[in-house]
Order: sequence, then structure tokens, then C-alpha cells
Amino acid sequence: MKNIYFALSLACAVFLPTASVADINDSDRENLVKRSYQYVALFNTINNFVVNPKNPFASGAWNKTFYPKGLMDASVKALPRPNNDTLYVLSPMDLRDDAVVITYPAFESRYVTLETSSMDHFVDIPLATSNGDFQKPVTVLFYSDRTDGYDGTAIDGVDEILKMSGDFSVAFARVMPEANDPAKFKANLAAIDKVKMQTLSEFQGKPAKPISPLTMPAYGNTTSVYSTNFAEVMQFIANHQSFDTGNAMDAAALDAMKSIGIVPNQPFDAAKLTKVDSKRLVLAMNDLEAKNNAIWNNPDEQKKYEYTIFQPKPQMDIDAMVLQSVVGPLGNPAQQAMYPGIATTDGKPMTAENDYVIRMSKDELPPAIAFWSATLYDTKQGFFIPNAENKYSVGINGGMKLDDKGGIEIHIAAEQPAGVPKENWLPITRSDIGIDVIMRIYQPDLDKMKTWNAPKAELVK
Repeated sequence: MKNIYFALSLACAVFLPTASVADINDSDRENLVKRSYQYVALFNTINNFVVNPKNPFASGAWNKTFYPKGLMDASVKALPRPNNDTLYVLSPMDLRDDAVVITYPAFESRYVTLETSSMDHFVDIPLATSNGDFQKPVTVLFYSDRTDGYDGTAIDGVDEILKMSGDFSVAFARVMPEANDPAKFKANLAAIDKVKMQTLSEFQGKPAKPISPLTMPAYGNTTSVYSTNFAEVMQFIANHQSFDTGNAMDAAALDAMKSIGIVPNQPFDAAKLTKVDSKRLVLAMNDLEAKNNAIWNNPDEQKKYEYTIFQPKPQMDIDAMVLQSVVGPLGNPAQQAMYPGIATTDGKPMTAENDYVIRMSKDELPPAIAFWSATLYDTKQGFFIPNAENKYSVGINGGMKLDDKGGIEIHIAAEQPAGVPKENWLPITRSDIGIDVIMRIYQPDLDKMKTWNAPKAELVK
């Protein structure tokens, strides 16, 4: 189940020679990586959403919105485990010179959320259909501690005011488009196009403020940053994030950065910083990633974190933060969605050389208040399986048919089995590749989830 969320990265950079070796010991180096990883992961992810020309979800610039035109299909190769259930409306924000105002329309959908984060990777869901939101248009203002000329005062026409922890942040709406209902699908796509992003000055009918020059350090993936420009990235983040010294995680991050000379509100000056051996830094990073991937790939260990990842700052601890940053930035908290994987009845990995069936009676269906789905991927890359039917999931969007008793059989097969509705068929191409199925349970009933068990796939002989 590695990387089932929004994990976007570029190719790994090669190691560059280091000028000297740091005086910090192995323990301090491991702590530095542990306390910085969340920032590096989100620095890369948010920048990827802005300027990566190979990212099909990139807005192209700060303070511009990416508008999706339809559900993802097998052509999407920019991220593993793509989502075939919701559309992402992505708005990366530069809050230095002015506040940003985004107006969201009403949606004819059973599931819409607005998720926000800055480069510290604390996740908030300020608006959601589960709270009765998006039944009518809503106008949201975003600002930070350093936003020029705005301090959080009420603004006529603004419904919600959100203070972000960083100058460079992201807001994105997840919209379940009701794709199996053509009329609703068309209406929700039209509504998405009405999302309007502008600066506060523009919202108030004034000319947009001039944009301050921006020297953004190079982004890439965690390996490239830790091996080439870690100190520059962390100084940039220290200058554009707000830290709460009363918060244990923030205080520990500041201490770790200070150990190599990085303190907030200072220009980057490599000559004044402790020279850290980048190769050893990357080794510590590799070790941290390996440990957390092992946790995520162990169902018993993963279960310990189901309710603690992707939460607001007061509810997070460092272990959950590192885990969520390693396996995939910007996921949903348990209150909004959960992602159980489906194992096999015999415990063997699934492969496209075989057919499988997943059976659930009415009482065994996922306890979803909004909706649920089951999506098929190839194991190695986490991509949809290409097929002529352009079908990758079973659920409300992908289509499904319950039997006369309210249950369902989901068939994974190279050919549509006789008597099985097309809606309940997940097509594969016969080959020796590994395959797996991820369930998505949107707005889960958390009490029932404690006793609910995910179904298992049975080999068809």
C-alpha cells in the first residue's frame, strides 16, 4: 500500500561532493532528518503542483488554480495510486504580498472537502459536506503571519478566514463528481469551472499588488534535496513558516535546524552554516524511509496509525508525521476517508496471471456514510491497468450493481465473466505482473470501522 496518497516526485539527483564533514554526530544527524523530513516532502510536493511541466495537475504558477476536466485514466503516470473517485481542484498560494480569496460554488455531490496545508504538512479540513458545507457558495480568505497589509480582520463578502502557517500553502477541493450519473457529472464539472481565485485587492475591486521577487530553491525529491541543497531549502522554509515554540514538534524542529546554524528570518549564507556531509545525510534519510515504508506495508503496524495521520497540528506527533510524509503527502484524515487494502484468502500476492473474486454480503459492505470504491492497480508502479473498457474501479463513480440481497461480487478477470454485470468487473491484461486492490471509504463510520474487516480476494480456479 506504499504511496496510496498524493506522492509526486522527480528523478533522483546524483550525489555531489561535499566540502567538509559536519561536526554533528550520527544521533544528531538522524534527528535532523527526522525533524526536517515533513518540510522537505511538502516543499517538493507543493512546488511540483506549481511548476512541474510533467505534472498533469500543475497550476503553472503561484496563485493560479488547476481545473480538472474529468476523472483520471490509465494515461496518468505522474503519481502512483491515482484516484478514480474524486476530482482535485488545486490552488497553490503565495501569501507574502496579499491575502488570497477563493470562492467555491455549491456542488451536487455527496462528498466534497477542502483540504489545506503549508510546508509543515499539518493537514486541516476546514470545509466538508460531512459538516453541511458546499450546499451553497462559500468565499474563503487565506493569509499568513507575514501577509502584507492584512491581519485577519473581517472582510465584506468573505465567509471564512483561514490563517495558514506558511506563506507558501496549498488549498485543494476534492469533489466526488457523481460520474455514474451523466447529468450530475456534467453539473459538477461546470461547477468546478466556477471556482474563482484572486488576491484580496482584486476581490475588493483594486489593482493587484506587485509581486515581490521570489528566489525559490530548487525542488525535486527527498534524495535530491538532502544530497544537494538541504540547508538552502530549510533556511527558505524557516523564513516562510510560522513556528509555535509551545508546540513540542515545532520546538524540536527549530532546535534541529539551529544545530547546523539555520534560524528563522535570516538570509541563506552557506559560509555561516555547519557543513553537513550530504552522503551521510542521505543515508540517514534512506534509513528513515525504509523504516516507515516497512511500517506502512505491515497491516498490523499500519493499523496503529489509521486515526492519527493527516491531522491538524495539535493532534499530531512526530512518528505519525514522518510516516504520512514518507508514504504520501497530503492524504485524507480518517474522519474523511480510509484506505484499506484487500489481501487474498490464501495469503499469496495477486497476479494478473489469475482471476479473482471479492465477495461482500449486505452486512459486510464498507461502513461508508458518503460512498466507497475498490480500485485496481499494478503493484510495481501503482498505475491503473489499461483496458478497452476504460474501467478501473467498482463503486458509485465507476459503476456497481448490488445483488438482490444487497451484496456484491467484484470480479478481477481478463474477460467479463458470464452473468457478471460489467459494472462489477475489473479488467486485467493476462500477464505476470502483480496487481492489488485498494478500497476507499469516504466519510467512514469510525465506530463501525473499529470492528469492520476488509474483504479478501479469492482465487478463481
